[in-house]
Amino acid sequence: MAVVNIHQAKAHMSELLDAVERGETVVIARRNKPVAELRPVTQAPPATRRPIGLAQGMIEIAPDAFAPMSEDELADWYDIRPDDPLHPDCKA
Repeated sequence: MAVVNIHQAKAHMSELLDAVERGETVVIARRNKPVAELRPVTQAPPATRRPIGLAQGMIEIAPDAFAPMSEDELADWYDIRPDDPLHPDCKA
């Protein structure tokens, strides 16, 4: 296991990564105190692709799901009311 300081790691990162690819572990230190460890990534098996349509028939969208909102719903959504003195259409 090699121990290198940050300056060396920055200057020789390609070489350190080559060593890690060969299976070695490299410890990166700051002022000779270990801070991080470079080690090979364990390869996970490739994920199999899920077939399209697995949830077919399990979800139902209401017919009015994309209908425009009423004025009251919009007021609730934006938290504004026409009788609010800060509302631009307020007549008060």
